[in-house]
Amino acid sequence: MSLKKSANRQNNQITALVANQAGEIIELDGYASVGMAGPSLVPLSLGQTRTIPHGSELMYLPDRSPVLFNLGTHKIETLKENPYVPGESIFPVAAFNSPGYMITHVSAYRENKKARYLPLFSYGAVGWYRGHFRSAVIRVDPEARQDLRQMKREDVVAGVEMVRKHMPVNRLRAHLEKCALEYGCPAGKNFFLGRFEAPLPTAKQCNARCLGCLSQQRNREIPCSQDRIEFTPSPEEIAEVAIAHIGRVKKSVVSFGQGCEGDPLLAAHVIEPAIRQIRAKTKRGTINMNTNGSLPDTAKRLFEAGLDSIRISMNSVRKVCYEAYFRPKGYGFSDVLKSIELALACEKFVAINYLNCPGFTDAPQEVKALLRFLKIYPVHMIQWRNLNFDPLRYWKKMNGITRHGEPIGMENLISRVRKQFPKVKHGYFNPPKENF
Repeated sequence: MSLKKSANRQNNQITALVANQAGEIIELDGYASVGMAGPSLVPLSLGQTRTIPHGSELMYLPDRSPVLFNLGTHKIETLKENPYVPGESIFPVAAFNSPGYMITHVSAYRENKKARYLPLFSYGAVGWYRGHFRSAVIRVDPEARQDLRQMKREDVVAGVEMVRKHMPVNRLRAHLEKCALEYGCPAGKNFFLGRFEAPLPTAKQCNARCLGCLSQQRNREIPCSQDRIEFTPSPEEIAEVAIAHIGRVKKSVVSFGQGCEGDPLLAAHVIEPAIRQIRAKTKRGTINMNTNGSLPDTAKRLFEAGLDSIRISMNSVRKVCYEAYFRPKGYGFSDVLKSIELALACEKFVAINYLNCPGFTDAPQEVKALLRFLKIYPVHMIQWRNLNFDPLRYWKKMNGITRHGEPIGMENLISRVRKQFPKVKHGYFNPPKENF
């Protein structure tokens, strides 16, 4: 996209951005950007936004009309066409923000009659102020683990060639090459760059049917973001990749459970012996699993084998809302809670991968449930992850299950958690055990 500059700017506003049919971004004088959180529409101020994080992407939303704040009338309006170019269609603009940043407001828009599902991204509110794009985000993790400026392609390619020489027949290594070079996966890149956390995708199958699954979609309107792994690596292949990463990286993390696979608990028959092989070779490094936590007995076996930490994905700590999003097959929300309970009893580091969406996550009912959950299940960390799913469709789904009140704001939510549970860590990335 390119930016069309307008003639005038005012100094005390976050100017609205829209896109034309050609995908050009237009700074729309006389209108301020609006953030959306469920039923709440808020004209965005300088204090509610920050300069858009490096590596973020701007998108325009087809088949939708922008909702903006008219500075002349002081009213929120839905615009079907450019007010300065009659007949020119305009579309909402949103930001897909870099890892480590949590959105506080979604880009405000209304669907047209024939609107299809949006692709699997988050859609943060964005505007323009004194020569810079600004986005409605909070930084939740200062680590530069997935900063694209530190992942030059030529360095990744050099790393791929080096690792290929050491593991010429390892199928998992070959899969990670595709992730790093074709999909631009930051986790895959970090493995070949010898940095931070290395992914260990393993599972072909999953026992959930998440609305926002990145690798397998039953809804034909929603394209998959990436291909799911088509084979099950052997314990030896897994251990070879993990040991190589642990051997060259200080405070290293290796993680089962990636966007390009199902749930790793279903591949425990190869993961358990792989963990034992890793731990027979080295006690260094952190072995982590990102999972839905559906099989507590299986999780316990992995803890006994040497799994150091577990991150359990949840969009909600309320059963009805959790099951409406994850749509579990053969397990229930009680199994997820039991896995958390077991992990804590086994003295493992426990994080929840909290898939948040402003307007739902900060609704009073969800806030109350989260605070109650943290009291009963004293997890060590909340990873604030933006939900990659069409926000209007998500709100409609959740509100069809149970009613929700006016959101309190994502910043207020985090403040309440910090106040009531000061020991809980807040972040985005899986920490090494040195930081537990």
